Amino acid sequence: MSFDETTLYVFMLAAFLGFELIRRVSPLLHTPLMSLTNAISAISVVGAIIITGEKDASTLSKVLGFIAVATAMTNVVSGYLITDRMLKMFKKRNTESKG
Repeated sequence: MSFDETTLYVFMLAAFLGFELIRRVSPLLHTPLMSLTNAISAISVVGAIIITGEKDASTLSKVLGFIAVATAMTNVVSGYLITDRMLKMFKKRNTESKG
């Protein structure tokens, strides 16, 4: 697969649109959006595992694939931890019943 101008343009457009989309999200929608990005990161993990485990993969592909797996998994785990922490902020605390 060769790197050409079209690939660069698609990457730049995706980066710009992604940045603008996330920047304009209201705080009320932040938690659902974070959950969605965690799902996208999980898809990235699967893709990186496939590329890294390919039989004829070069050393560079294996190293970059390993880095991709590690960073995407870090993103998934921390995203779920942050989402869980944010959702706990909205739960009512159990108070001792007076009786």
